[in-house]
Amino acid sequence: MNPKIIITCAVTGAGDTVGKHPAIPVTPEQIAQAALEAAAAGATIVHCHVRDPKTGKGARDVHLYAEVVERIRAKNNDIIINLTAGMGGDMEVGPGETPMKWGAGTDLVGPAERLLHVKELRPELCTLDCGSLNFGDGNTIVVQTPAQLREQAMLINSYGVKPEMEIFDSGNLWFAKQLYAEGLIDGPPLFQLCLGIPWGAPYDSETMAYQKAQLPPGAVWAAFGIGRNEFPAVAQAVLLGGHVCVGLEDNLWLERGVHASNGTLVEKAVKIIELLGPKVATPDEGREILQLKPRS
Repeated sequence: MNPKIIITCAVTGAGDTVGKHPAIPVTPEQIAQAALEAAAAGATIVHCHVRDPKTGKGARDVHLYAEVVERIRAKNNDIIINLTAGMGGDMEVGPGETPMKWGAGTDLVGPAERLLHVKELRPELCTLDCGSLNFGDGNTIVVQTPAQLREQAMLINSYGVKPEMEIFDSGNLWFAKQLYAEGLIDGPPLFQLCLGIPWGAPYDSETMAYQKAQLPPGAVWAAFGIGRNEFPAVAQAVLLGGHVCVGLEDNLWLERGVHASNGTLVEKAVKIIELLGPKVATPDEGREILQLKPRS
């Protein structure tokens, strides 16, 4: 086990969770406040999506990201900020015999546009989803081609930002390792094993152990399981030598019948980690573990 464990809190995703929980962060103010709550509870990193304040749907507007970052930094200049770069790769295939009639959920843009907020705001971390995925049981596919991913990796590097490579199945991991082998990802490479998302890699102990065993030497990695598997994944990742991720992006419940907040999810993760023996990494300790570039 690592003596210091990084906790990432993914405070709000782009999924259809608004209305399924009484307090999903939607506005920039709410998202920033959720990040500050997670930081106060012990998170090392906050991972932030933004949403359309009127509809609650996932968004990628640069001004929304800017407001979130400004509000966080106004009250906490220590926490590591990780901005998603996962938006802009959604393709909703048309129904039946009309697959080329793209659905309303389609939002496909090129690598540079997808990373506009990263270029403008220069967070210490951003995500890089390392492959395409059938997302759920409908007609939605999340698209990241090898050519797009190589270009995104080069752009992220040019911005001085470290990518967190998101691994949704074994093919994603294979390609992420290829990006590192080609020198497009600086060391130590950072992998996030994302388990239980339909239809990617399932959450179970064998899958996490297998993926961990495939990582290159010297890699830093974390893992999460969605829903009820969030806290078993915390324990298993710690025992396997990894770091952890919790938050309302992936789990709405603290326990059966009890809605979580980002703060209570982090507090429970802290307790599990400390009962197992390690300590939770501070943001500065996280920067050292990840070998992040000095902040300007």
